[in-house]
Amino acid sequence: MRKSVLYAFLLLAGSMANAAVNTEFLQGLGNTRYHHVPSDIVGRAYHIYVMLPDAYDESVDESYPTIYLLDGGALFPLLSAYYRYLNFGEEIPNAIIVGISYGSENFDDGNFRSTDYTAKSPERDFWGGAGQFQKFLSDELLPFIESNYRSRSDRRVIFGQSIGGQFVLYTALTEPNLFWGHIASNPALHRNLPFFLKEHAEPAPISERSRLFVASGVNDDQRFREPAQKWFEHWSGISNTPWQLKFANLDGHSHMSAPPASFRQGMQWLFSTN
Repeated sequence: MRKSVLYAFLLLAGSMANAAVNTEFLQGLGNTRYHHVPSDIVGRAYHIYVMLPDAYDESVDESYPTIYLLDGGALFPLLSAYYRYLNFGEEIPNAIIVGISYGSENFDDGNFRSTDYTAKSPERDFWGGAGQFQKFLSDELLPFIESNYRSRSDRRVIFGQSIGGQFVLYTALTEPNLFWGHIASNPALHRNLPFFLKEHAEPAPISERSRLFVASGVNDDQRFREPAQKWFEHWSGISNTPWQLKFANLDGHSHMSAPPASFRQGMQWLFSTN
C-alpha cells in the first residue's frame, strides 16, 4: 500500500514538474498575449509576446506607442516588468510592448539572432541577414500588430542590445523612418564597423527625422566599447543625418547590465519633446 501511494505521489510530482507554467499571477507581465508568427520572407517562425498597457480598453478608440524588443525571449520579461514600474511612476507614457523571441538560447536550437540582426562581415559567413529581417518587420510583423492592436504607426520604437543594438543602427541607417524611435544599447559593431560609418539613406527634413538613442556602458568590453565610440564620433560630426541623435555613456554599467538603464534613458529622451 505504501509503495503504491509513493508511486502515485511520484507520478503526480513528475506531471507537475513538466506542466506549463501559468504566468497569470506574475503581475509584472500585465495583460500579455502570445502569437506564433510564421514569416514567408525569412522562412522561419517567431514567438511574439504582446503586453498591453493597463489603460488599454477594447471599447475605447485610443492608440498607443509600441515598443518592439529584439531578443524578446530574455528582454521581454525583463523590460516589460520594468516598463510597468516606470509607467506607474509616470516616467514614461502608456505603451504596447512587443517581444520578438526565438524560443531558444543557441543557434542549433533555432536562435538566429547572429544572422537576423547583422550586416555582412568578412569574419562570419552566417552574418548578414539584417535586410531580410527588416523586411519581415516592415511587411509582416508591423502590419500584423497594427491590424490586431491599437498601435500607433507614427510612434513605433525599436530596442536592441549588443548585436540587437547593431540591428537598431542598421535599420536607422537604411530605413530611418520605419521606426519613429530607436534605442541601441551597447551596439556590437566589432566585426563590421565600416558598414555603419557610411550613409545608406537620404537625410530627411528636420521635421520628419526619426530619433536615435545610443547607449554605451562605461565598463563594457573594449571590443564593443571602442567601435561604439568610433561610431558616435563619426556621426556626431555630421549635421545632415537621417535622425536626431543622442549618445549616452552609462556609468558603472557593463555589457550585460546596461539594458534597463538604456531603456529608461532612451524612452525618456525619445518622449521628452513628444
